[in-house]
Amino acid sequence: MRGVLRRILQGLVEAKISIDEAEKMLKVAAIEEVSEMARLDVNREVWKGFPEIILAEGKGSEDLAKVAVELLEKRGRAIISRINKEQLEAVRKLIPNGSELRSNKRARMIVLKREGFVAEKTGGKIGILTAGTSDIPVAEEAKVVAEEMGCEVITAYDVGVAGIHRLFPPLREMINEDVDAIVVVAGREGALASVVAGVVDVPVIGVPTSSGYGFGAKGVGALMAMLQACSLGIAVVNIDGGVPAGAIAALISNRIATAKEPE
Repeated sequence: MRGVLRRILQGLVEAKISIDEAEKMLKVAAIEEVSEMARLDVNREVWKGFPEIILAEGKGSEDLAKVAVELLEKRGRAIISRINKEQLEAVRKLIPNGSELRSNKRARMIVLKREGFVAEKTGGKIGILTAGTSDIPVAEEAKVVAEEMGCEVITAYDVGVAGIHRLFPPLREMINEDVDAIVVVAGREGALASVVAGVVDVPVIGVPTSSGYGFGAKGVGALMAMLQACSLGIAVVNIDGGVPAGAIAALISNRIATAKEPE
């Protein structure tokens, strides 16, 4: 991959290719094959703004470990979501000495980092709220992703509408801290996202969770309520979609942070 990048950059410097051609070539070069198991988009962070995240669900433990190590060696970091204990042990056995493995059990996520790798801080800042404690695992997914994308994250959990008085102190803190976006994670009827969107002037990303039972169970009721929200300024991801919510919030925040930088 390094040789390919060098040739592209050399062609650009020598005016043999245009900037548009170089950009296209870099995107093509970003796809690398790991044996016959997976195709890793190792340069996703360069052209999309967020890193490759490996979904562990449905993957064999050995295959997952090989893909994770390959990504770690190529990019210096590998992020894995929805990982189970068996898969985690397989990864532990295969990672090179000196590599860091950080595990967030509530989020069921791990982050592998090569020695010396540091995630650059962007200046972006987001808030994450949950309606109840059962929503915390999904919120923690969003937190891990946003932090790995360089954002500062402020969290407040168990502040749902069943005890609405709990919401306003942490929400006031987030506004005072000038967050660029707020992720709201809620199950049951999903009302918290509508309430928050109705009182703040920053984008709100609603995340319905699969908590709840009876009619509208498994997150369907929360998803429908968020999609039907009358408050403007709210976007909604899929049920239990902590990873995409964190990525969207961080993209918004990082773009704002870039715009704030002095020219």
